[in-house]
Amino acid sequence: MLRLDQLLVTQGLARSRTRAQRLIRHGRVSLADTGRILAKPGEKLPEEVRLNVTDDPEERYVSRAGLKLEALIDALSLSLEGKLVLDVGQSTGGFTDCALAFGASHVIGVEVGHGQLDSELRGDPRVTCLEGLNARTMTDELRLHEALAARGATGPDVAVMDVSFISQTLILPQLAALLPSSAELLSLVKPQFEVGPGGVNARGIVADPARYAEVEVNIRNVCEASGLRVMHWQESPLQGGDGNREFLLYAMKG
Repeated sequence: MLRLDQLLVTQGLARSRTRAQRLIRHGRVSLADTGRILAKPGEKLPEEVRLNVTDDPEERYVSRAGLKLEALIDALSLSLEGKLVLDVGQSTGGFTDCALAFGASHVIGVEVGHGQLDSELRGDPRVTCLEGLNARTMTDELRLHEALAARGATGPDVAVMDVSFISQTLILPQLAALLPSSAELLSLVKPQFEVGPGGVNARGIVADPARYAEVEVNIRNVCEASGLRVMHWQESPLQGGDGNREFLLYAMKG
């Protein structure tokens, strides 16, 4: 007998117990024979039991962040085919997973934390994970330059960015310095980390909707000063996990 969440992983129906638990919470797991919905991750079942898992769009990537990047790629009909991608704020790898799904040849991830990347992506030869690396100082990081050199490049073709607890204005100048001419930037902008502590309420939600326009102007100004041309700005079709509105940015170097 195994726990239901463990069984989903064992049978190859979910990548991890965390993802299995989410499928169960969403009511997407049932017994194949009777159709009974299974709602408890800890329910014990025989290892040979047959399970059905209905499709969940949020399961397409290792995190729902991948769906946000996908929305920008689809909106602009962008191509990542064969491109070297730098993922700033790699975390569990939602953006990395999406970039690979859209044909990226290799993704180099920069992440200040440790142990967050999905295990399947960590073992993928198309993925390099540089942990404990602060994006604010990445142009000076030898490990990043070595990772680029290993791919025969001095800079990435495309950068994607999804960072939290820091303003992107502190990262954009460093990132722009790494990008060669005509390289592309696809970024998820989270206003709650751009407006400062006084700009959010007790739940961490941006208190004044007027601040969204301020955030856009500020990001655009920093991009321009850093040599990045902002060519598209749109609201993300998915809100942040905390309920905040988020935005997607497309820019080009030079």
